[in-house]
Amino acid sequence: MIINRIFKHHIFYVVLIMGCVVEGLFVKVSVGYPVVVDRIVAVVNDDIVILSELNEKILPYVEKLKTFGYSREKEQEILYKVREDVLNRLIEQKLKDYEIRNSNITVDEAEIDNAIERIKETSFFTDEDLREALARDGLTLEAYREDMKEQILRSKLINYKIKSKIVITREEIRAYYDNHKEDYSGDTEYHLRNIIMKIPVFASEDGKQEVIKKMEGILDQLREGESFEDLARNYSESSLASSGGDLGLFVLSDLSKNIQEAVMGLNPGEFTPVIETDQGYQIFFLEEIIDATGKTLEAVSPAIEEKLYNEALDKKFQTWLSDLREQAHIKIIK
Repeated sequence: MIINRIFKHHIFYVVLIMGCVVEGLFVKVSVGYPVVVDRIVAVVNDDIVILSELNEKILPYVEKLKTFGYSREKEQEILYKVREDVLNRLIEQKLKDYEIRNSNITVDEAEIDNAIERIKETSFFTDEDLREALARDGLTLEAYREDMKEQILRSKLINYKIKSKIVITREEIRAYYDNHKEDYSGDTEYHLRNIIMKIPVFASEDGKQEVIKKMEGILDQLREGESFEDLARNYSESSLASSGGDLGLFVLSDLSKNIQEAVMGLNPGEFTPVIETDQGYQIFFLEEIIDATGKTLEAVSPAIEEKLYNEALDKKFQTWLSDLREQAHIKIIK
């Protein structure tokens, strides 16, 4: 069966394996010895992977690798790994194609037309636009249709073999929600006001001390019960001074570490000591704390279901591929 299929589709490769010389497989070099211009690199059930097919897939990696300036030894090391990875992917494609044939999965021209039309719609392409875009990548529309056909066939195979067998239950969704409540708890917000005095760029140490002294004086007034908003309007060197230094709502993680530490211990209506910050010396006032409202199970169920589904799909897909490889006849020819 293996030789029949190889003979049918790649007759000259079979002859090469049998040790016969076929016109076109060899070229003469200056020293007079024949050189193989293509060969089989892997047999996968009743199909093969040929060297030119492998090299075509590797070429983009080779071109990109040249831009990194690696030594020749490093390039060879990376290319060896790339070749191994690409060959494995080609083998997996052959395995999937083998399963497609055995499962009698087909695709008709209308499905290919619809897939291409969807791509044109999302890309806002006309027929001419699509042909030009393909030409820039060295592709024809006919080759693109063949590519699309293979993608649809393989997608149908995955649906048939794996996706249709995955069911995420309500119990699984709830269990994930209960075990990851911190992800859905929301963030507590702090409504802050500030008074700021900036330090001139070339201020002397005496100049800095003068600013600190003024800020300490404002702090004393706050302790005596003066309105924070009024003091912000009168003294703050901020564009928000006219609104009483109203900064709005913040999550603690949005603030620098020293401000976080000063604010998190406050109750609404309390203020911090004078804090040195990158912007200048500041006093912060906590207007209110808005407790976080966590997201309900109902609100996050679709997102959790999608996450669990994708995790199950990836796990089952890898297991399925591994089983395919174990059951298949695969021979890699060095």
